[in-house]
Amino acid sequence: MKAPLTGVRIVEFEGIGPGPLAGRMLADMGADVTVIARPQKGAVTEQLGGAGDNPLRRGKTVVLLDLKNAAALAEAMTLVEGADALIEGNRPGVMERLGLGPADCGARNPKLVYGRMTGWGQSGPLAQAAGHDLNYVALTGLLSLSAHRGERPIVPPTVVGDAGGALGLAFGIACALLEARSSGRGRVVDGAIVDVLAMLGGIAQWVRSSGQIDGPQPSPFHDSPFYDVYACADGGFITLGALEPQFYALLLDKLGLSDVDPARQYDKTMWPVLKTRFIALFASQPRAHWCALLEGSDVCFAPVLGIAEAAVHPHNAARGIYSMAEDGAVNVAGAPRFLPLLPG
Repeated sequence: MKAPLTGVRIVEFEGIGPGPLAGRMLADMGADVTVIARPQKGAVTEQLGGAGDNPLRRGKTVVLLDLKNAAALAEAMTLVEGADALIEGNRPGVMERLGLGPADCGARNPKLVYGRMTGWGQSGPLAQAAGHDLNYVALTGLLSLSAHRGERPIVPPTVVGDAGGALGLAFGIACALLEARSSGRGRVVDGAIVDVLAMLGGIAQWVRSSGQIDGPQPSPFHDSPFYDVYACADGGFITLGALEPQFYALLLDKLGLSDVDPARQYDKTMWPVLKTRFIALFASQPRAHWCALLEGSDVCFAPVLGIAEAAVHPHNAARGIYSMAEDGAVNVAGAPRFLPLLPG
């Protein structure tokens, strides 16, 4: 099948993290992405990414331009004139000072979709402040939900903030491209990570509104025995998420806990004692034992895997999610996938 964004031309002014990831998402969908990169590596990129190839450049054409040079600026504008969309991840005002802001580019290319990737957004009191993934997740209120009662919140992987923001920007660009093709008018996509994260927190906010999280009452997501991470005898970890009664009943059966009444699943007075039993039970056997007993069943189970383990897990391998490079790096396939609506 032809990739859905085949023929779409995108110019990406390379930044760090979420902007390049949004560009790779679009490239994975078939877009022709040209990256305008600085001749020198940025400090954060070099420190975190090392000297190897940058996987966020996958499927893109890279052009090295020093935008402090007038000829390079003119070359960049020529690329923008022929593009359907643009991605930039600078602080508000930087592109305008370069002469590459929305008004400048729009005068040359009125159908351009101008994607702006920032943490705080193009406006607001924090718009000019520096920040990173952890800060944005904290400000949305969602980081607080990672903490068990009385404990400090954990530092989430960058998939929460930066990748969530990248997905939001890619979605916004795709939406705006549809409208620009019908109206002939481009628009700016303000891809603020705090906006996107708050929107992605819709399920958590809905659960909170019913008092099931972030309140004084015991929470199924933090205090119950059937939704948690448990340590195993070998130092590995497993996860349970048996929220539904039928899945919980099956879990009790597989664990041999015939003395526990599944009908009292949400009797919160029982949770502390039962959680203590679960902790001791899972700590009595290695992770492989629990995988053999529970994985693939309807108890809502998965082991906590390292990245290298995840790359070779049978389910992930069957779907081709990961592949290993010769240097040991783990590559990941583009998503989502597209299948024919009709056979043949």
